[in-house]
Amino acid sequence: MLSGCSKPSLEVLSSPTVIGQATPIAVHIHDPHGVSKLTASVTQSGTKYQVWQTNTASKSIDSTFTFEVGVKTTPQLHDGPAHLVLEATSGGLFHGTTRWERDVNVATQPPVISADSDQHYLYLGMADLATMNVTGNYTAAGVRVGDQVFRAWPMPGGKPGLFSLFAFAWNMPSGTTPLAFASNGAGNDVTTPLTIIFPKREQPVYTQHQIQVSDQFMQKVLGELDPNGTGDPVARFVKINTEMRQANNKTLADLRLKTADHFLWSQPFTRQSHAKAEATFADVRSYIYHGQKIDQQVHLGYDLAVTQHVGVEASNDGRVVWAAPLGIYGNCIVVDHGYGLQTIYGHLSRIDVHEGDMVKRSQIMGLSGMTGMAGGDHVHFAMQLDGIQIDPKEWWDPHWIQDHVVRRVDVPGFAK
Repeated sequence: MLSGCSKPSLEVLSSPTVIGQATPIAVHIHDPHGVSKLTASVTQSGTKYQVWQTNTASKSIDSTFTFEVGVKTTPQLHDGPAHLVLEATSGGLFHGTTRWERDVNVATQPPVISADSDQHYLYLGMADLATMNVTGNYTAAGVRVGDQVFRAWPMPGGKPGLFSLFAFAWNMPSGTTPLAFASNGAGNDVTTPLTIIFPKREQPVYTQHQIQVSDQFMQKVLGELDPNGTGDPVARFVKINTEMRQANNKTLADLRLKTADHFLWSQPFTRQSHAKAEATFADVRSYIYHGQKIDQQVHLGYDLAVTQHVGVEASNDGRVVWAAPLGIYGNCIVVDHGYGLQTIYGHLSRIDVHEGDMVKRSQIMGLSGMTGMAGGDHVHFAMQLDGIQIDPKEWWDPHWIQDHVVRRVDVPGFAK
């Protein structure tokens, strides 16, 4: 190849789908001969507008350019679809050119949002459902609670409006107001508060537990979860209980992306048959080893025990999105029930379902056990909503589901 005839490589670091008043764009260009020119143009309604170009050439092999495009610099643009094109020209002898393009939407006006006027009764760890209407261009909508975001979905059955299942996390500051929001992706973000009532007498008091860590349990955990590790066993145990727990919970939270856009259930959720709760949601656990506290963690689920190797029941109809070992949870199953609502089953001795399987309410999916960070045979049962772990107990109550979910959206097949 003749020197100077190559084309530059062009990477858009901030790749926009929406252009607003002044949308930032960052472009990285690699070319051994530098860059003689970079231009940006937007075509809309058959007219092409040059919206930006470099003032001077760059002789650097790697160059980064940042600029803004939008109505502020190109007032001829109007709300609606458009086409963005970037062209980088090499500084080499033959001025090879690389072209990057994509369809975008120009959105200069913020969307308008209105939320329901219902009173939402919440306590820490509880979920609820809000409805809303959004007009204008928007790319995202839902409910924000502090720094947590819960997606909005179109109302079932083609009805107008949106709804969002959202949660008030177990550790959310009590003064936090959930906000319905809509954003058009161009920096225009609108919110409106939901009406929230926190019944003081119903706020949970989290139980404090001491977990006595025996030498036998220490070796069991290390042998299963850190078999090739070396060094101080207490430090290894604490690392598993903290860092591995965080990594496992992130894996669980990421499963929110594997959710159906419709209800997969039509009956109340069920609790493991004949099970005794040995631990409940958001218990605070202090780990005691040889009389010394070595760690503290919050247990975000229910430990349900019956007998050894009891059949583990699906809490409701759904689709299996995880069926494999998962660190401290041992052999673990996660079932998606649609709209970001998922149930978690941990510490199993055996898994009898596979990812992608559809399961029915009360179907046996495996056997209870003591894999992972479990000191005895039981099922760790938990629920999460858009990746935030919540208290499952209300979902076992058909009256609560009727009042908080079915009254606001149509759950096909649910007996009213």
